[in-house]
Amino acid sequence: MLEQSDILPDIVLYTIMIRGCSEAGRFEDAFSFLNEMKEKGFVPDTFCYNTLLKALCDVGNLDGARSLRSEMLLNNVVLDSTTHTIMIFGLCNKGLLDEAIQVFDEMEKVDCHPTVMTYNTLIHGLYRARRLEEARMLFYKMEMGNNPSLFLRLTLGANQVRDSENLQKLVDNMCQSGQVMKAYKLLQGIINSGVVPDVVTYNTLIKGLCKVRNLDGALRLFKELQLKGLSPDEITYGTLIDRLLKAHRESDAMMLFHNILQSGGTPSSSIYNSMMRSLCRMKKLSQAIDLWLDHLPRKYNLSAEDEVIANARKQFEHASLDEAVRELIKVDQQYGSVNSTPYTIWLIGLCQARRIDDALKIFRTLEEFGIDVTPACCALLTKYLCWERNLNAAVDIMLYTLSKRFIMSRHVGNRLLRSLCIRHRRKDAQALAWRMHLVGYDMDAYLREPTKDLLYSQ
Repeated sequence: MLEQSDILPDIVLYTIMIRGCSEAGRFEDAFSFLNEMKEKGFVPDTFCYNTLLKALCDVGNLDGARSLRSEMLLNNVVLDSTTHTIMIFGLCNKGLLDEAIQVFDEMEKVDCHPTVMTYNTLIHGLYRARRLEEARMLFYKMEMGNNPSLFLRLTLGANQVRDSENLQKLVDNMCQSGQVMKAYKLLQGIINSGVVPDVVTYNTLIKGLCKVRNLDGALRLFKELQLKGLSPDEITYGTLIDRLLKAHRESDAMMLFHNILQSGGTPSSSIYNSMMRSLCRMKKLSQAIDLWLDHLPRKYNLSAEDEVIANARKQFEHASLDEAVRELIKVDQQYGSVNSTPYTIWLIGLCQARRIDDALKIFRTLEEFGIDVTPACCALLTKYLCWERNLNAAVDIMLYTLSKRFIMSRHVGNRLLRSLCIRHRRKDAQALAWRMHLVGYDMDAYLREPTKDLLYSQ
């Protein structure tokens, strides 16, 4: 193939071609290059095989990956830590955790030490499969390295193993009581890796603990991470703050938020959004708005005394919400970063505080600038407008959702149609129902029986 181009191929060029074909999903061509390479007397090295192995695992072709790995063993090619990590990654992605653990255990037999990436991959897979105890044990193995007695103190209890003599006694007791396999697994678990966990490892563990609602354990790991000299990143803070807020532990979340600021960091927009949602839920809308206004100078590298931000703050203080939002959107447009999220959070907060007129003003402003309002916002605003008997505005919101091809929640849509009928506007309700049908609503399934009776009964 390559000779036709008058190019003298070598192992590097073949590897490049194999990698290119593999990444493009052209596996037949990749294997053709591999076979041609071997026919020309070149011996594929570990890097070459790993390139093809990774591509197979990335697309979930584990049979091909297993076959290639067997070929490496047959040809006496060294399986390095990258080879094993790639296989573990592919197996974990398919949920084949037992086989992934087997590959991990084989590394020790061939004197191949797992890297931090190997540990991270397997720990992440174990947490995804909710095999939390095994993930925790693996983490401690990784962290303790050459200190098995310390590893055992952490995993079995503070007073059970203090030195090698106690370790021997513990194993003897297990064997005498018939727990031979438990003793074997215990000793097998103490590996001589010397690998130190990184922030990715901690993030995986923190996320896993948060998923099972062990927030105190996640916070302990967060503190331990810092004691180890590692710096929490955006994922660390984002995961913890989001979960703490969902558990209504606002003070702990706020502590972490201030921790970011005090360390000279800048919280991400997603963290600000989570904080604002929580404040709005607690009816603290003004604090949510102040939080965002404090963020904007950092986001756009503006002066803390920027005139536009200062004017927007004054307008909020004087209850000119729509004008303030209008000014902030112009700033977003100026810096090419228009995002509806903060404004829709405030809109929902206004609805929750029963400030429906102000919420409607923000909706109109977003509509004016062509910024999409989320279906959830539209549903909530429509519901409250029906309660306020502002049916004209509620119909406008419904028509907006139809123009955007949003599907209004069944509960709110039925409420609006019933409200129109009850207020002696059956023709308007019927016209609206027909327009809903035209954009794809299955009205027979969507309408509830009481709504149908009001719409169509004589």
